[in-house]
Amino acid sequence: MTADSLVVSGWSTGSPYGLGAEVFADGVRAGRDAMTASGQGPYQRAGEIPDFDVRAILGRKGTRSMDRATAIAVATTGMLLETAGGGLAEDRPDDIGMVLGTGHGSVQSIMDFTRDSLTGEKPFHVDPARFPNTVMNRAAGQSAIWHTLRGPNATVAGGALTGLLALNYASRLLRQGHCEAVLCGAVEEYSADRAWLEYRGRQDAARRSAGPLGEGCALFLLEPRSRAESYGRSPLATLLGSRFLGYPEPEGAQQAVVRAVTEALKEAGAEPEDVSLIVPSDTGGALGGREEAALNEVFGPHRPRRLRLRRLIGDASAASAAFQLAAALCVTGPGEVALVTSVDPDGQVGCTLLRV
Repeated sequence: MTADSLVVSGWSTGSPYGLGAEVFADGVRAGRDAMTASGQGPYQRAGEIPDFDVRAILGRKGTRSMDRATAIAVATTGMLLETAGGGLAEDRPDDIGMVLGTGHGSVQSIMDFTRDSLTGEKPFHVDPARFPNTVMNRAAGQSAIWHTLRGPNATVAGGALTGLLALNYASRLLRQGHCEAVLCGAVEEYSADRAWLEYRGRQDAARRSAGPLGEGCALFLLEPRSRAESYGRSPLATLLGSRFLGYPEPEGAQQAVVRAVTEALKEAGAEPEDVSLIVPSDTGGALGGREEAALNEVFGPHRPRRLRLRRLIGDASAASAAFQLAAALCVTGPGEVALVTSVDPDGQVGCTLLRV
């Protein structure tokens, strides 16, 4: 750990517990179920942000055609910048980058716009103001514009691993000197169309094992330790390393997780016994079982605490791993090492190690 170690020095969330890091931390520590009855899509329950009104939170100007995912990301970015302190948007906008993960962008916007082009009198009889919502990088771009962040801006999509991939992308931006600090994380919205796509895209066994869907955004401020301390921010966690691998067949998921975790530990110079907390993706079903078996294989008789987040806030899809990272920050004690793992049914696994 050096003065140039990359650290998380701030974070915020918009989650099924509500808006802000504190309400998320309180809910996770209490193990409180944040899912409520839903009238949208095939699922009876969902983890939706309670009482999220775009205009009430962001105002009327510029929000008439803003989609839900973008609004959640813009609001979460604002909360993080407000609490983080100096050296950010107000006085150093050119030095601050943004890396935001997403699944498809706003599924509801894409489906609505496509539907209008097919059902209208002519294909081009659509609302042009809503077209930007159909582009995957809408949330990242609008968040940066809204809060005057003029550094590198990137959108990452990688299934359930998206939050870990965004953190890794942000770390590379910093290490290559493209900016001085990065806001990174992932966002996902809940909608009827997303719920139906998720439901129809799963096989029967996966439908039974998968829980209700969730939504929200988790964002982190990543920067060198020396920069954080120069602006009076206490580092909340040090990034020790990440590893990402693919598996061609479902049966290969277990060994892929074993290898990813083993290599991440080696890169960090850590032993399995050093890990105090594991936050797995907890997908359930056969895939979840393989993830669990892999962790048992790596850690043997050492049994770190497990924090299972999905059953509390639902399946947040692209935002899942970002919420896992946030949960790790909530419950890990000073000096402890946390491991976040993620497994995606499309054939990729990943993990990230943090020291709090």
